[in-house]
Amino acid sequence: MERECRDLDAQSRWQSLYLQVRSESHDYPHRVAKFPENRNRNRYRDLSPYDHSRVKLQDTENDYINASLVAVAEARRSYVLTQGPLPNTCCHFWLMVWQQKTKAVVMLNRTVEKQSVRCAQYWPTDDREMLFKETGFKVKLLSEDVKPYYTVHLLQLENISSGESRTISHFHYTTWPDFGVPESPASFLTFLFKVRESGSLNPDHGPAVIHCSAGIGRSGAFSLVDTSLVLMEQGDAINIKQVLLSMRKFRMGLIQTPDQLRFSYMAIMEGAKYIKGDAPIQIRSRELSKEDAPPASDHSTNKIMTEKYNGNRTGPEEEKLTGLSSNIQDTVKGRRESVLRKRVREDRKASRAQKVQQMKQRLNETERKRKRWLYWQPILTKMGFVSVIVIGALVGWRLFCQQTAM
Repeated sequence: MERECRDLDAQSRWQSLYLQVRSESHDYPHRVAKFPENRNRNRYRDLSPYDHSRVKLQDTENDYINASLVAVAEARRSYVLTQGPLPNTCCHFWLMVWQQKTKAVVMLNRTVEKQSVRCAQYWPTDDREMLFKETGFKVKLLSEDVKPYYTVHLLQLENISSGESRTISHFHYTTWPDFGVPESPASFLTFLFKVRESGSLNPDHGPAVIHCSAGIGRSGAFSLVDTSLVLMEQGDAINIKQVLLSMRKFRMGLIQTPDQLRFSYMAIMEGAKYIKGDAPIQIRSRELSKEDAPPASDHSTNKIMTEKYNGNRTGPEEEKLTGLSSNIQDTVKGRRESVLRKRVREDRKASRAQKVQQMKQRLNETERKRKRWLYWQPILTKMGFVSVIVIGALVGWRLFCQQTAM
């Protein structure tokens, strides 16, 4: 695999390989997604779940949700790949999590990216629970563990009608750009292994729910890397392209760019070395992911400044990095503080963008209501006028008939 990646790099053939994947992928019927009543449940008009693999909601009038069950029998892995919930589909999202007996939700995007809302805020970020009356669920935040590249939430999902509750792990990778790739395979693999350690991907539970904005690019890369590593752990010789093509039979368009395809190959290669115990890879991975950085000592007077957005807390955390020279410590700390400062700036910008977007949506909704009223007002006025004439005519006719009878 390493030689294949080197050859693809040297010959600049990632674009060609990606186009091959696209041309060899099959299309399947996706009629249900196009039904008029389901249009407002799709985030993107050109991305629909196939009819044969779509997740069907149970015990509801409309069973549609833009989600696909991707099953890889050889790896004993199943994933529900879905879009970032819309404001009107958050209730369906949690109903699906409950009915699929999911133990974890893996979120690979931010709610606002490039000043556009990519996902509704479907989980609570403070001690106030969220209520979804349409499907009868409550969600409460139990705990939050913030890392430089990702955040882990523990959520309590309660079925209001039965009173039963379940603990759901919410793994949120916060630094994967839309249509882009993470900073390094190491940070992504640390996140993937964190999800794996929770047991959420094991066949003993329902399928993990994986989503980004569309549920195909970043979600496809996550699923491809995890599946490929499982197959390699089993000792199987794998063809990554064929694994991807088989997964594309369940959901259209998995992996959206040549860069995402290249990153997936690199992450699989690094992950395989890490699993096999390659010491240099493990050390480099720990340094890049910054997972081994211990907390600040008790006598430290440093404050952790926090700013909450998208379920994140960000801020400079002074941590002692043991086993490194002072120069390397300064470099690593500087890089980390730079990343955190960048996240704070992005969060502030995203927060403003989300508020503007919400204001625009409210204005658009008000304008739509006004236009509907302007459309119906003359019609209703005419109908009322006609009704008065008809009633008057009937009354006159009745009086005429009575007089004639007398």
